[in-house]
Amino acid sequence: MAGELGKAWLTIVGIGEDGPAGLSAASREALARAEWVTGAARHLALLPDLACETAVWPVPFDDGIAPLLAQRGRRVVMLASGDPFWFGAGSTVTRHLGRHEWTAHPAPSTFGLAAARLGWSIDAVACVGLHAAPFERLRPKLATGVRAIVLVRDGAAVGALARYLLDQGFGDSRLWILEALGGPHERVRETTAATMAFADIAHPVAVGIAVDGSGAVLATASGRPDRWFAHDGQITKRPVRALTLSALAPRPFETLWDIGTGSGSIAIEWLLSHPTTQAIAFEADPTRAERARSNAATLGVDRLRIVEAHAPEGLADPPGPDAVFIGGGLSEALLDWLWTHLAPGTRIVANAVTLESEATLAAWHRAKGGDLLRIELSDVAPIGSRRGWRAHYPIVQWSASL
Repeated sequence: MAGELGKAWLTIVGIGEDGPAGLSAASREALARAEWVTGAARHLALLPDLACETAVWPVPFDDGIAPLLAQRGRRVVMLASGDPFWFGAGSTVTRHLGRHEWTAHPAPSTFGLAAARLGWSIDAVACVGLHAAPFERLRPKLATGVRAIVLVRDGAAVGALARYLLDQGFGDSRLWILEALGGPHERVRETTAATMAFADIAHPVAVGIAVDGSGAVLATASGRPDRWFAHDGQITKRPVRALTLSALAPRPFETLWDIGTGSGSIAIEWLLSHPTTQAIAFEADPTRAERARSNAATLGVDRLRIVEAHAPEGLADPPGPDAVFIGGGLSEALLDWLWTHLAPGTRIVANAVTLESEATLAAWHRAKGGDLLRIELSDVAPIGSRRGWRAHYPIVQWSASL
C-alpha cells in the first residue's frame, strides 16, 4: 500500500504563479493520481477543478501537520510555493516523516526568479526569508554594496521593511518590489527605502535590495565595539571579548552556555559567528536578562535563549553545551558542577578579575591543565595637558577542555 512505512505516499509539489502551465510532468502525474490534495487557498485556486478531495492548509502552519499525517495510506499531494526547500514548507513537513515516505518536485524558486529579473548573480546575493521573522535579522548584512533578496509576508511588510532600512541609516538603498513572479500578474517596480510609497503591492512579494547609505556597519570579526551593546557596566569589553571568543572557538552547529551573561555580548558574538550556532545565556538579574534579550534582537540573533536563573542551580535542564563561558558567578561549586555533569571534550573558558577568582582559576589550572592567560590592557588618557597610559584591571583567563 502507498502509505506503508518506507513508501512515498506524500508528493510535495512546488507551484508558481503560472499555475498548471509551470508544473513538471511528474507534478502533473502526481496530481492526476492524488486522492487528497492540500495547500494554501491561493495555490488550490491556481489549479483547475480536481477530481479528488481537497483541503485548505490552515493557519498557523503547524496546525496542518496532524491532518496531513492522518492521510497516511492514501496518495497525497501537498502544494507549496516554488521550491519547497528554500525558505519553504518542505522541511517543516518532512521532519515528521521517514525519508522514503515522501518525494518532491520543486518549481523555480522566488529567489531564482528575482535574480533572473534583476540580473543578479544569486551566489553573491543574501537570500533571506522574513515571512514571520523580524527585520533585525538583516542587521548583520547591512553595508553599502550588499545585495539581498528578501521574502516578506505582504505589501504592508514591504513598507515596514523600507522604514526599517531608513531608521538604520540606509534610506538610500534601492528597492525592487517583485510581485507575483512567474505569473500573468507579475510586476516589478523600483524605488528607494526613503521614498517607498506604493500602496497597492500584491502578494506574493519579494524585495530586491541594493544596500546604500551612511548607517553603522557591524564588523564581521569578533570583538565588535562596545557601543553595539546596551549595558550597565556588566560587559566583557571589546579586546577581552575578542580574546575570549578566540578561546571559545565557535564552530558550526555548536551550542554555548554563557553563564552570568550581563549584556549578552559573548553569547551574541558567538551567534554572529555562524548561522547554525546556538547559545543559552544564564542571568539571574531580570533587568540584565531583558537587556541581553534586547541586544540579541537588535543585532539580528533573536535565537538567543535566556534562562533567568543562578548557576549551577539553573543549569540542569537546558541541552548540554559544546562550550561554556563563565563571565559572572565563578565559584568552586560551579566548576565542580560543570566538571561532574558535562560531556568530555566540552570547552570551558572563565575570566577572573578579583584575587579570589584568580586563585580559584590558578588552582583549577594546576589540577586540570589547560591554558592560563593574564591580560593586561592600557589605553591613552589625559594627564593634565599631556597624555599617558591608563591601566585597566588585569584579567586572568583560564581555558580548558573536560
